[in-house]
Amino acid sequence: MSFFSLALTEEQQDLRNWVHGFAAQVVRPAAAEWDAREETPWPVIQEAARIGLYGFESLADLYGDPTGLSLQIANEELFWGDAGIGMALFGTSLAVAGIFASGTPDQLAEWVPQCYGDEDEDDPKVAAFCVSEPGAGSDVSAMTTRARYDEAADQWVISGQKAWITNGGIAEVHVVVASVDPSLGSRGQAAFIVPPGTKGLTAGRTVKKLGLRASHTADLFLDEVTVPGHCLLGGKEKLDARLARAREGATAKGQAAMATFEVSRPTVAAQALGIARAAYENALEYAGEREAFGRPIIENQSIAFALADIRTEIEAVRLLIWQAAWMARNDRTFDAGQGSMSKLRAGELAVAATEKAVQILGGAGYSREHPVERMYRDAKIYTIFEGTSEIQRLVIARAISGRHIR
Repeated sequence: MSFFSLALTEEQQDLRNWVHGFAAQVVRPAAAEWDAREETPWPVIQEAARIGLYGFESLADLYGDPTGLSLQIANEELFWGDAGIGMALFGTSLAVAGIFASGTPDQLAEWVPQCYGDEDEDDPKVAAFCVSEPGAGSDVSAMTTRARYDEAADQWVISGQKAWITNGGIAEVHVVVASVDPSLGSRGQAAFIVPPGTKGLTAGRTVKKLGLRASHTADLFLDEVTVPGHCLLGGKEKLDARLARAREGATAKGQAAMATFEVSRPTVAAQALGIARAAYENALEYAGEREAFGRPIIENQSIAFALADIRTEIEAVRLLIWQAAWMARNDRTFDAGQGSMSKLRAGELAVAATEKAVQILGGAGYSREHPVERMYRDAKIYTIFEGTSEIQRLVIARAISGRHIR
């Protein structure tokens, strides 16, 4: 007899406890230091690789969960620890998602392990997914990076500039999205592997950010970067067929950047949820201990109700994330933009929850001596990157209306 249950499996519970323990014992104690240094926390990445949390095998195990929940559980717990260090660890997974979304099985087997450094726990590597440009953020159709094919040499030549790239320049493997046929807009784009040591790829300025300071972000310049033909994700035959359909006016299903973002949105939402939960827990604890006018401030309805609202949203958003993750893992169509729904609500919850936590803590919350100040700074990016809140609403509106809303 079949039955319905929201209970986590024993394996999922063990995963949650394992990642939570790492976040509490390793990530949180290091968070303030690496936020202040604004540098990649290589010792933490190395420790994560040593215990098996960072690497190809661990990511494969997370992706292998048929419910789709394990990846979200791990991200929520890790980003509960700290978002900057969390992004330093999980930024590589966005490049992996790009390879997974467009690549062949042989390309996955060849390049995904290299994203992590071939499981060398003493010398872990990171990878980068390169889409955004100075003039093409949310509007990927405005991309100016170009890739042209040299048939005689069976190689691609890529030129352009990328901006705000997580792990840009320090990555072992860069996955670069470029326009092959600009006349087709986003339908004329493809994703390419830029292998380690490829000439012509240089990093520009390191971006100084409001939050996620432990995660490296930089601009990239591609000056006649030449990669072998087999570095085109999906292969030339598949690309030619897709471009031919687009030129005939057929609906395109394989836009390189959008395919990756659609896969990753529930995971990004889980990261935002982890930040919101951490801020809520800090505020709840503080409100129970801080006294004003002779009693703990949580006994005031204005404080208690605010915390009740945040906790309610956390529980609701987690269910939305899990639904979208299950749908993605089981090849269910996001017929109402459920992936975007999860990212929209989680991102806005992270901002609201951290702001309320700072307000509840008052002067203590505004001080760098308390982690909610850092959480407040970290949260804002979740309404901006991988599709702003406005873009998420656009995706949802198009999905539910069936119309090309602009």
